[in-house]
Amino acid sequence: MKCDCEQQETCKLKVEGDVGADPIWCNQCGCNFELDDIPLSNELKRELSNWATQYGDWMDWELDQVIENGMEMEEVHNRKGAFLTEKVQSELWGKYKVKFSPSSMGRSYTKK
Repeated sequence: MKCDCEQQETCKLKVEGDVGADPIWCNQCGCNFELDDIPLSNELKRELSNWATQYGDWMDWELDQVIENGMEMEEVHNRKGAFLTEKVQSELWGKYKVKFSPSSMGRSYTKK
């Protein structure tokens, strides 16, 4: 897959949520990939897209703080992300190495 790495291609991917971004990234340079450019089933792309849109639901962005039960919501989001990462790895088996990067945003905001 083409990316911003020195060799301009990667076989190491990362599943990670972020606000307004597709959830597949180069695990080396951090390039964000369009889901449509990744050779995954349409069903898995839908699951990933739905999961990604829920990123940060545990935050009150106006107050810049975690909402009530937000830490639990983030943990559920991370478990779903880990599950989806396994599905991505299964579909891309032999072509890419895929890892999951869980959110720790809630913990960082509760330490303020």
